Amino acid sequence: MPKTSARLLSLLSLLQARRDWPGALLAERLGVSPRTVRRDVDRLRGLGYPIAAAKGPDGGYRLGAGADLPPLLFDDEQAVALALALRTASSSGAGVEEAAARASTTVRQVMPARLRHRIDTLRVTAVGRTASPPVDSGVLTAISAAVHAREVLRFDHASGAGGGEPAPPRRVQPHHLVARGGRWYLVAWDLDRDDWRTFRVDRITPRTPTGPRFTPRELPGGDVAAFVAAAFRGSADGDWPCRGEVILHLPAAVVSRHADDGLVEALGPDRCRLVLGSWSWAGLAAAVGRFDADLEVVGPVELRDAFARLARRYADAAARWGARPSTGGRPRRGVRA
Repeated sequence: MPKTSARLLSLLSLLQARRDWPGALLAERLGVSPRTVRRDVDRLRGLGYPIAAAKGPDGGYRLGAGADLPPLLFDDEQAVALALALRTASSSGAGVEEAAARASTTVRQVMPARLRHRIDTLRVTAVGRTASPPVDSGVLTAISAAVHAREVLRFDHASGAGGGEPAPPRRVQPHHLVARGGRWYLVAWDLDRDDWRTFRVDRITPRTPTGPRFTPRELPGGDVAAFVAAAFRGSADGDWPCRGEVILHLPAAVVSRHADDGLVEALGPDRCRLVLGSWSWAGLAAAVGRFDADLEVVGPVELRDAFARLARRYADAAARWGARPSTGGRPRRGVRA
């Protein structure tokens, strides 16, 4: 029996490794006769594995999908990758955190000791980047099904502002589901506005049934990642609407670690040129100011004016603070130092 069990596991591993297996090749790989392979296939079927057989001289076996989820077999690298993915699922925003935690515990329990040690040494903490509510996995499934079937999707979309009359349902041709920064977004062609739109999925409540099938339109640029990035930058061509250049009195190696998609050029051991973009001139000036270093504005004039406006606002805020009664050098309650 131990020998038969080991052979069944080897057979299952082979069937999972490729789509089709000729019976003669399976017998050769396992070192048994074709008759033994047939008996072992019947045993796996009895355990719930849906294995299809093709007869004839070129016949063989294929592991298919069944109504129930049978036990799975993973090699070492697959098992480690699965455990790591389950640990980081809490930051996906897909509403599967509890299920992922239970699955992670289940996978770890059946791992051999050598793999449990590898997993336990992986100290991974998944931190969500937003405070948005998690997305219901059923909503993700419904939207994904509409994307796959190319069917018009109708849904209610909360604006996030609250109050007012409820908006009429949206009608869109769904094209892509995108995860970005801990949130899920739907990229779709809005039939009522005759334009491309990006919707936060946590604000979507799908309506049933879905609408008629459609022929997908070509996404501008053809790259969904670039399209979503452009939407967040507020620019149709994918670039930031505001882009400026400054000289920072910091080493280029220090600035480049925090410049995101900015361009950094070394001008010496303690000076560098930074070209950076943002959604507004004030936002760009504030982003440069976070480096906390002396700087020179190269241009354009809009960036210089933004620095001047922020300087006045900050100076006024400091003056108003200084006019308040002294608190002995300690911050007032509710204000963090």
